[in-house]
Amino acid sequence: MSKIQVNRIVNANIYLDGNNMLGRAEEVKLPDITAIMAEHKALGMVGKIELPSGFDKLEGEIKWNSLYEESAAAMANPFKTMQIQCRSSIETYTSGGRVEEVSLVTFLTVMFKKNPLGTFKQHDNAEFSSSFTATYIKQVIKGKEVLELDYLANVFKVNGDDMLATYRENIGG
Repeated sequence: MSKIQVNRIVNANIYLDGNNMLGRAEEVKLPDITAIMAEHKALGMVGKIELPSGFDKLEGEIKWNSLYEESAAAMANPFKTMQIQCRSSIETYTSGGRVEEVSLVTFLTVMFKKNPLGTFKQHDNAEFSSSFTATYIKQVIKGKEVLELDYLANVFKVNGDDMLATYRENIGG
């Protein structure tokens, strides 16, 4: 009989350039890391295959529960990079209940590309969603670097292994 183990993440907090935004963001959508795949076909192959050729842009969004001066000022300048940190806790459950809690921290370098001025409706909270594009992302679970991707330095690491070391050497970078 297999032992079922369930991981859950049910809450998070974000920091904007080191400023704690506890209780100010309603939702954060971190970027999806999407490999760009190129089709390959050749004589003698019985089928087509796809091979990775890079990564798509990193886009995310923060939905604020109101307008806050420090976040509004940060989003207003699309030429300035900002540091975002998203912190959460991974809870592990088994038949015995919660057996472990470990940290999940995602670090991003972003430029905001959408500055929300708000959507207003009578008797409803105003809505403010800001979109960003990221050039750097690192995810750390329980203090261990699981993923690091830096578009401007040609760095891609998985579990500390540099996936692009030979590539950088080959192109003289």
